[in-house]
Amino acid sequence: MSVERFGGLRVRVAAEAARLMYEEGVKQYFTAKRIAAKRLFGRSGGKKLRYRPADLPSNGEIRDALLALAELAEGSRRRDRLFAMRVTALETMRSLGPFEPRLIGSVSTGHVRRGSDVDIQVFTDDADALIAHVRALGWVHETERVCIQKGGAIREYLHVHVADVFAIELTVYPRLDLRSRPRSSTDGKPIVRNSVRDVEALLASEHAASWERYCEDGSVDGMDSVLDALDAEEAGEVPGPYDGFVADGARVVDDGAD
Repeated sequence: MSVERFGGLRVRVAAEAARLMYEEGVKQYFTAKRIAAKRLFGRSGGKKLRYRPADLPSNGEIRDALLALAELAEGSRRRDRLFAMRVTALETMRSLGPFEPRLIGSVSTGHVRRGSDVDIQVFTDDADALIAHVRALGWVHETERVCIQKGGAIREYLHVHVADVFAIELTVYPRLDLRSRPRSSTDGKPIVRNSVRDVEALLASEHAASWERYCEDGSVDGMDSVLDALDAEEAGEVPGPYDGFVADGARVVDDGAD
């Protein structure tokens, strides 16, 4: 089976994977792609269709389909959500200064959708100090140990899930890792890590009017509609950010989702 011959199916897999992530709360590109392929590459003429990994869409293609779906479903509300999430990220990072916080993921790139969370990497050689800092701030949080396969080895990382207006996920790395530039599984490029100053510049350049008002009086444009949408999610009308969350123990994921 070739991409050239079955290009339409490749697009269909990307669209179905995007739908799974948007509507059914599937978190990882790899998982969504596998489920979508299983559903779509069924039987034809009594024979099961075969495909190779190269015949499937890339994570970047799924991300683009997901963004298009979010734009169609949410319209201007997605822009309001992005601004509010970036402000939330900035305020969180300012509170975590001693731990060299860096914003990554969809809030950084602008590819947010319903169910997206705020992904922040923190760097410390003393995870207990970070937890103590979070507790001192009075943040409601849960901890989870996540196993990620990198370079043929399984590495375990501490994740701290903070309950805020938006779900915030802190991933704890050794300080030395701040010098490295891991690549994204979405496009293969080095992951962009935004510092506090970078996020401020992003807000000023991409949300100029809203950012100016926030700096003047602390108000967040479009927050009422964002909160209404979040209330709908919490009521179970759409998948929530913690679907499939395991409070204790460890889970294995593919790195670089969202």
